[in-house]
Amino acid sequence: MTTVSHAKPLAKTKSKEKAASIPRPFVNPYLGGVFLGLVLFLAFFLTGNGLGASGGLNRIIVWVIDLAAPQYADRVSYLIQYAGGDKNALDNWIVLLTAGIFLGGLISGLVGRRVHLETVRGPQITAHQRWVFAVIGGVIAGFGARMAKGCTSGQGLSGGATLSVGSWAFLMAFFVGGYALAYTLRKLWTPAPKSK
Repeated sequence: MTTVSHAKPLAKTKSKEKAASIPRPFVNPYLGGVFLGLVLFLAFFLTGNGLGASGGLNRIIVWVIDLAAPQYADRVSYLIQYAGGDKNALDNWIVLLTAGIFLGGLISGLVGRRVHLETVRGPQITAHQRWVFAVIGGVIAGFGARMAKGCTSGQGLSGGATLSVGSWAFLMAFFVGGYALAYTLRKLWTPAPKSK
């Protein structure tokens, strides 16, 4: 009596698993730019507003503050404009947009097989230092976005699309500052020269 095995060869199974874990290539940047322009146009056309991210995050943080310490939120003039009294900081279109950005990014990452935990860093810096610099940079960027009344997407992309002079000035300053800082910190991302 003979038996027939229907099990897949182990080598084929492993190669399929490996192929399924390799990230898919990124979208062509020019095509991505066209799609981003179409999304921005649709946002203006359908909602009367552009794109943005810092405003939604700001409102979520204010909502948490109002939830945890409502008396404090009622006393601080900056927080009162978003929350305090009967106001709900989450009652705004930009909060839904921010949630959509998160969900869209998550779906895109899953489809592209890019969702995993990692600390992207150069060889001259530890993971701990990278996280410290990332938090400091995030705080500065968040504060700057509030001072500029918008982030790179809200102030730069949406404002630039409407030919706002202030938004174009913001974009120029953003790129000059970004390149200057990148040039200053480039040694953290490049390998140390090999000694002979």
